[in-house]
Amino acid sequence: MLRTIVAATAALLYPAGVWYCLHIGHPARAAAVVAAAALAIGLMRRSKASLLCAALAALLATLTAVSNEALAVKLYPVVVNAVMLSIFAASLSSEQSVCERFARLRHKDLPASAVAYCRGATAAWCMFFIVNGAVALDSALWRSDDWWALYNGLIAYILMGCMFAAEWLVRQFFQRHDSTVS
Repeated sequence: MLRTIVAATAALLYPAGVWYCLHIGHPARAAAVVAAAALAIGLMRRSKASLLCAALAALLATLTAVSNEALAVKLYPVVVNAVMLSIFAASLSSEQSVCERFARLRHKDLPASAVAYCRGATAAWCMFFIVNGAVALDSALWRSDDWWALYNGLIAYILMGCMFAAEWLVRQFFQRHDSTVS
């Protein structure tokens, strides 16, 4: 539980730390904030994806520290979305989609209709990561530091929560009409 709280706190607060460091004119400090947050998330979650994101964050932080330019560090949300998209998209061509793996944690035997639903949900998450990553890229390349921090530190999380809620509502609808969908 503590690991989850630390990882969530780091993920939620790092954009504000980056914004502050950029606001006072210290891109190298912003790089340290991203690297520390990504490392905390990677060590707390200990998943391949979070460890990959931590390694890529270290690379972006190094580029920022060397160049003293903020762009590389502002690309971290783009990297996270790209990693998540890669994982979800790759699972669509494997035996089990990401959503199916999660569903099987609760229900070992899934009927074909539930498997199909899980594939659709995984594809929907792929679309989410594409759009969210594109907006994160736009915010890094062409928007102000204020907008970058607002989008990546608040709006993206709200949108992700809306995506979770929408998927839950759709799943409830399917469960009522097909008792085999988990």
